[in-house]
Amino acid sequence: MMASSSVSSILDGIAAAGRSFGENEAGSREALIEYSRSLVAALEIPSEFIQRTRYVSQHSYCCGRQAFPAPERSGWRRASALSEKAGVDVALLERLTRHLVAMYLITYHDGAFHATTLSNGLAEENYQHSISFCYDAARPSFNGFPEFFKKTQYRSPSLGSLEGPFQDAHKTQLPFFEWLVATLLHLQHFDSFMSAYRAGKANWYDPGFYPVSERMISGFDGSSSDVLLVDVGGGRGHDVAAFAAQHVSRMGRIILQDREPVIADVLASGKERLFEAQVHDFFTPQPIKGARAYSLHSILHD
Repeated sequence: MMASSSVSSILDGIAAAGRSFGENEAGSREALIEYSRSLVAALEIPSEFIQRTRYVSQHSYCCGRQAFPAPERSGWRRASALSEKAGVDVALLERLTRHLVAMYLITYHDGAFHATTLSNGLAEENYQHSISFCYDAARPSFNGFPEFFKKTQYRSPSLGSLEGPFQDAHKTQLPFFEWLVATLLHLQHFDSFMSAYRAGKANWYDPGFYPVSERMISGFDGSSSDVLLVDVGGGRGHDVAAFAAQHVSRMGRIILQDREPVIADVLASGKERLFEAQVHDFFTPQPIKGARAYSLHSILHD
């Protein structure tokens, strides 16, 4: 266990971050979360860590599929009502939902389960799809890490290799993105996961962050290229749509790029757009040269 002086230092940090949060300072919420995690890490003993991570990583995803859609928004339900709505045996559902109570995802009092802000959020379709992607597509790779590297004598896969933990877990020779295209349900869930990836957080183009007007819009010269922004691998356009809405009066085209099935879904939605949509695989040369800016949001690790 960490020394009491270190715990005191963390508590001081929490107090300072709390004051900043009360004044709505940028980054204060994230600082509070980080300090809180540091406090748990400082106080938690190994047996508690094993129990917590075992239940959170293995169990919450699974039972969350049935339990999250069941409680009414900002309301409550008794176990019998939840059982009927979720289609789960009442005895089993009580056991699953009590676990979610222990994980602070929902609450239980006065003989009923009550929704929380977190459970209300997780009941949204994009988060439900995100849970499915993490559980069905991502987790098998992580679960198979130990056995895979044992079989390969703990050698790092070579660059560009199609013999990695992902391929081993899903019994495929396809790269990740090609596998997604070949398994459309996983593709849909992955796109929802990416749309929810930074939901609720500040964007790079929000006031107080990158000076868009000064550095992008001011001085834009369309004679060399009439494209203001290219969102490379931008999914369904959640980022670029918000950017375009904030800068309606700007000059220059805004272009979303992603894989063919994703762009087809964007075009088929029929929604009015303030941007153009273009099919592009970011592992191939960029077809748009000389744009004012290119957004590579959460794709460089690929």
